[in-house]
Amino acid sequence: MAKAEILKLVDQGLMLPLMEEFYTIQGEGYHKGTAAYFVRIGGCDVGCHWCDVKESWNADLHPPTAIEQIVENASKWSDTIVITGGEPLTWNMNPLTQGLKNKNVKTHIETSGAYELTGFWDWICLSPKKNKLPFGKIYDEANELKVIVYNKHDLIFAEEQAAQVNDNCLLYLQPEWSVREKVTPMIVDYVMQNPKWKVSLQTHKYLNIP
Repeated sequence: MAKAEILKLVDQGLMLPLMEEFYTIQGEGYHKGTAAYFVRIGGCDVGCHWCDVKESWNADLHPPTAIEQIVENASKWSDTIVITGGEPLTWNMNPLTQGLKNKNVKTHIETSGAYELTGFWDWICLSPKKNKLPFGKIYDEANELKVIVYNKHDLIFAEEQAAQVNDNCLLYLQPEWSVREKVTPMIVDYVMQNPKWKVSLQTHKYLNIP
């Protein structure tokens, strides 16, 4: 297939830069401890300095893959499919999620919300970043707000973001892994004083699983 044709299909969301896919236990937020199949899509320009999958940023490093293949692989493993990145909303998620819905599986997304919300989702985990704020209607649609806490100023940012989500959205504060010993006690104290928040931990790292 010619490169121009491939790029056109990627723009339409009919092919996506697939970085990796794997079956594991969800480690963070509301669904922690639950088995799910993860599909990691390449491409992200949000640029978090503490990102632990920086190799996902350059979409050109990851082969454009037909969504039919992604759907077929994912639906064999689990009835819950988590689309993550990178930043999956860089791309049109409508075709992929429609294909997954046709397989009668639940579709979850982990996103910064930095691009327009596309796709058909059973669960939206919004993890906003200061340097590229959420865009459009995702605040109204998010099921879960997860703010990564690197220092005390992130608690102010967390409250600013919480003020914008819908009333049913669950609120989580999660220590950034590299400074977890420093910030976890601060988060615990904050949640005890502000019980609308919950603590989220990267339990998959403690379990040493993907």
